[in-house]
Amino acid sequence: MLTILENRLESDLEYRFQYLCNFMGFGPEDIEMIHQSAGKLGPLVPTLVDAVYAKLYQYDATWRHFVPRQSGYEGEIPKKLEDLTPDHEMIKFRKNHLARYLVALVTKPYDTKMVSYLDMVGKIHTKKAGSIEIEVPLVQMNALMGFVADALTATIFQLGLERTLEIKTVRAFNKLLWLQNDLITRHYQVSL
Repeated sequence: MLTILENRLESDLEYRFQYLCNFMGFGPEDIEMIHQSAGKLGPLVPTLVDAVYAKLYQYDATWRHFVPRQSGYEGEIPKKLEDLTPDHEMIKFRKNHLARYLVALVTKPYDTKMVSYLDMVGKIHTKKAGSIEIEVPLVQMNALMGFVADALTATIFQLGLERTLEIKTVRAFNKLLWLQNDLITRHYQVSL
């Protein structure tokens, strides 16, 4: 039986990530599957991004979080929710961020820098980073991650991969998205 320093899971990001990787069985073969998918998934990133934003636009509970100024965005901001259309410059700005994130998942090494980046993806959706006006509720983040996981899985199934490779690729991304989800939800924890 392995001994896990549970307090360290909350204070040491690398320790937490390694624990999760070991527990889930996310390792070099999974990373290889993710990186090998870059050539086929890369060209589909704009389609995935558009699908995510089309889904977000369907609900006021998700779309409202794009009305406040996004961190790093310098252009005009909408005055109210109805002014924020899917072709607004701020939405294009956010789409570019999501596209870079998806590309990073399939191209970057899973080192300390990447773990910090994945953690920041979680943190930036809270008041702990990014815009203090933006705090996306955890239920919306969970809905988004579930949608992304399903859209990514459906996309992988459409790549025409050999069955064994397809299974390994889907499993690798599934583990990765659960790792990402943990690095999101950890920023929503409240001490009781």
